[in-house]
This record gives sequence, C-alpha cells and structure tokens, in this order.
Amino acid sequence: MSLSAQQLTKLLSILGEENIDTPLDNLIKQLHLEFSIENRFKVGLTLVLLLQQVDLLSNHTQRLIAIAMLYHLYNGDSFVSTPFASVFNQMLKPVDNLSNSDTKAISSGHISVLSQCETKFVAKLLGFGNGNTMMKQSPRQIMDDLYFAPMPIGDFLTNLQLELVEYHSEFPSISKCGIPIILPDVDNSKKIEVTKADKKIIVESLIDEDPPLCTQNYCPEFLRLAPPLYYSNSGLNWMPISEPSQFAVEYDVNMCISNSAGAEARRLMGKAFKNVLTLQQQQHLVTELEKDPKLVYHIGLTPNKLPDLVENNPLIAIEVLLKLMQSSQITEYFSVLVNMEMSLHSMEVVNRLTTTVDLPTEFVHLYISNCISTCETIKDRYMQNRLVRLVCVFLQSLIRNKIINVQELFIEIQAFCIEFSRIREAAALFRLLKQLESGDVAGLNTSTKKNLDIC
Repeated sequence: MSLSAQQLTKLLSILGEENIDTPLDNLIKQLHLEFSIENRFKVGLTLVLLLQQVDLLSNHTQRLIAIAMLYHLYNGDSFVSTPFASVFNQMLKPVDNLSNSDTKAISSGHISVLSQCETKFVAKLLGFGNGNTMMKQSPRQIMDDLYFAPMPIGDFLTNLQLELVEYHSEFPSISKCGIPIILPDVDNSKKIEVTKADKKIIVESLIDEDPPLCTQNYCPEFLRLAPPLYYSNSGLNWMPISEPSQFAVEYDVNMCISNSAGAEARRLMGKAFKNVLTLQQQQHLVTELEKDPKLVYHIGLTPNKLPDLVENNPLIAIEVLLKLMQSSQITEYFSVLVNMEMSLHSMEVVNRLTTTVDLPTEFVHLYISNCISTCETIKDRYMQNRLVRLVCVFLQSLIRNKIINVQELFIEIQAFCIEFSRIREAAALFRLLKQLESGDVAGLNTSTKKNLDIC
C-alpha cells in the first residue's frame, strides 16, 4: 500500500525546487516512467499527504508540480471516476463559502487552502482554460502568468460537483465518516525550521505503514442499544417449535454483492463518448440497461454529451433515448439532437426514433428544416450531393410511413427538390410530392426499405 524509501526518493526528486524551470509535461513524463501503473494509487496517496501538510510542501512551485502530477496520474480515465477527483473539488471550494465543518476539516488534515495562483492553476487543469498549452510551460512561467490573471467567475464547479455527487451517491454513508489521524500543529507562534532531509524522514515515517498513516481515519464506533429481553410471569418466553419443517431459512442472495454492473456501465458510457465501442461492449452496455431501467440516469449522460454519443455510437444513443422517454429532461435531449450538426448518424437516430415512438411534431419539423438548410449552405459539391441524397431518402421514409404530414412542409420540401433536381433522389421525392398533391396514394404502398447509408 505504501511507497518504498527508494520510490519516495524518486518522487521527491521530481518535486524538487530545482525543477522550477522544467516544463510540466516533461515532469509528468518522468513520473510515468519512474512509476508503473500498479504504483499510481500509492503515488497519489503520498502527493495528497504532502498537499495536506503545508510544513512538508510549503514551496508554491513544489505544490504546483504536485497538483499537476496528481491530476495526470490517471490519464485517459474519466476524471470523476478517478480516486482523487474529490480532492480537486475540495481545492476549489471558495474560502468564504466554507461551513464550520469544512473549516475544521481543513485544520484536520484535509487539503489546506490554496493560494490564488494555485486555485487558478487547478481551475485551468479542470478545463476552465487552455490547460494543455499551460502544461508546456515551466512552474515559474505558470506562476508569473497566473499572478495577474483574473479569478474564474461564476459557478464553474457546478457540473463537476454534480457529477461527483452522482458518482459517490452509491458509496455507503459510513465511508464518509471519520477524521484523519494525522493532525497539524495549529500553533503558528512556533517557528521551527525543517530541513529537506528532515522532511523526507517525516514523510517516510508517515507512509511506512500498511496501510499508510495518511490513509487511516478515526471513525466513531456505531453503538446500538441491545433490545430488552421479554419476561413473563414464568420467566423468559421461548417460541415453541413443534414442527421444524414448517420454517425455512430466508437468505438475501444480493447481500454483500457490490454494484459492479453500474460501475462497468458508467465506464463503457464514458468510453462511448470518445470512441466507437466494439460489438461486444455495445451488447454488454445494452444488457445492463435492460436489467436495470433506472441505471440510465446514473451513467453520466447529459444533454450536452449527446452529440458525441450519437456520432460515435448511434445505436447506443437510440437505446438510451428510448429509455429516457419518461425523463423530465427528454425535451432537452430532443432539442440538442435536432439542433446538432447534420450527419448520417444523427439522421439514423432520428429516423429510428420516429419509427419507434411518437416524437413531438415540432422537433421533427425543426430537424427537417435544419437538414435542408445544411444542404443549401454547404460549399463542398461532393458532400452536398451526398447529403442531399441522404435527406431525400430520409424524407421519403418519413412520408411513406406517414410520420409527417407533408402538407405542413410541402412548400419547403418542394423548393428543396427543385433546387437539387439534378440529383436522382431529389427528382424521385418531387414525383412523390406530386402524386400526393394529385391524391394518388398508391405510391405510399410501395416498399420503403432503403438504407440511409448512401455513399
């Protein structure tokens, strides 16, 4: 559970004051070279310990390096699911908004109040600024740049806090109890100079346990009164069991089983926003959603993430939206869907939804208008022709399946067909409109099975 003396020496060398002019990304690369994946959690615990105790890491440069290293320990993972995400949330709590319990927590071994430069640095790391460019700078350059930079304004932590609350909601309440067993000396009147060698000895003694002292909390014992015995005139009463066979042992098969399915579903959904899932991963995620209908509300999907999900995994987007139909946010999801950039995948999602559930008419009309507008404004002739063909096949499908009332969009669709009459699918759509206008509905009975995947 703890770093060895040799590993601690390597970590402290990376945190050394002599690295004040070394770019942060070089220090992060050195961190990943020196410590394997198996040791990341141990490194994180040690960094948190150093940040908690101002006496052990009083230099602003060293604290800035430690914060950057802690943030980049779990590169590639969803930030809220990393072990130290809540540490960053606590770092950015405004001092003026701290409750009495928060103030006591700071003096009881939690992360101490950051300086303004350190707070701005954490905010940029979390995405409130150009964090990637900043990592190419040295700690000295960053401190100079952030010194006069304005403090982030507004509730910029709201989304992060909501995600953290959602992620930690499944943790048992008892895990949030207790105070650290390492307490700082709050008497500031004593001025004791601690050398670099002394600091190393102190840190080594604090982590040289299993588990390390920095991870141990003092938790109050949960006491419950023993129920009183029931007495009668003849003494204790006993339940008479004449026929043992009439009683059966009841056992909760779900007892002591962790909700690993929900964690795996969140992990897959986090990956689905960035990459295309394999067929096996898609099937596994859909199966978990089928097992627990309420799981869809706890896998990290928000309306602003829907476009990424649609573009990377449209089939998953369809399944999730169908399960969110009763959600109070479904209107917001529909609004994001119909206003996102037109593509084959977004059209596939809208087409599947229209044939499965009754979408609000105004959303379908808005999506059609956006598709037509996109085709008219695109400059690339090849892409324009391809998108026009997609839209025409899509509109024919909606008309033949009687999903839209073509009379409400007749003028707009007819003008679209005339503008792109050079394209075969547009001409076919125009003929269909004319058939409907003349009252000939025979065309609606023809086969509508056409794939939207037109190259």
